[in-house]
Amino acid sequence: MATTLNRFLKQKCRSVYRNQHQVLFNLTRYENHESLPSRLPALRSTTRSFLDFYQFGNKKAIEDERARLNDEMNRGYFADMKEFKEHGGKIAAASKTLIPAASAMKFPVLAVTSSNGKSMKLPVTSNSNEVNKESLDVPKVTLVCLSFRASSQDMISSWSKPFVESFGDRKDLQLFEVSFIDKWLLGLAPIKKLLLRVLRKPNNSENSVLQRQIVYSFGDHYHFRKQMKVLNLLTGYILLLDKSGRIRWQGFGTATPEEVAQLLSCTSLLLKDQ
Repeated sequence: MATTLNRFLKQKCRSVYRNQHQVLFNLTRYENHESLPSRLPALRSTTRSFLDFYQFGNKKAIEDERARLNDEMNRGYFADMKEFKEHGGKIAAASKTLIPAASAMKFPVLAVTSSNGKSMKLPVTSNSNEVNKESLDVPKVTLVCLSFRASSQDMISSWSKPFVESFGDRKDLQLFEVSFIDKWLLGLAPIKKLLLRVLRKPNNSENSVLQRQIVYSFGDHYHFRKQMKVLNLLTGYILLLDKSGRIRWQGFGTATPEEVAQLLSCTSLLLKDQ
């Protein structure tokens, strides 16, 4: 009798437990699933809006990167070398006269570092930090020589040496020889510091007021090259800037005697006009 009663009570308890469990399951299903449709549209909308915004924000970056890859593929080392063999780096003749100030392009701001580790930005104008912080005089004329590869170093010297010889006693001129180093590894702080120490060169113009300032620009220079319309990286680019940082004269490759005379003549004219 007791055994039968115990079985009966156990069955009743199981039945009650199942009913309670079913009710809880239904409530949970209702709360978690039937209420979801009202929440899902907002969730989907938010996620979709975020993704659309993310894609829109990166669309220009993607297009720029595609354009860059296209440029790099169409204009690589072998194309530069082929062109270099044809003209020896003389991609165009030097300017014979000064470029009018109204139509002259401004030299893009370029961060450079000297071999002693000092950083600055070119061009040096009345608005530049170097003038404001160190009370430097704004140069009336600045000769900037750009070298993207070691092959153009001798080309740069063919312009800078006659320039120093002719205007070495002037305080209102500056000369910068800029070498571009685009390898990211060489731009890392410890390696960069060591490299600058190795690259330090003796100053051969100690007796001259006008100093050859050899500086280096580290990092990616793609956008700078695009602004300056630099295509061939194997040649040298010579730019004469006025005190406002405008490019008033330019030359390329190795200087000829006639082109050196044009550079010196245009520099003298620019000094008088400033």
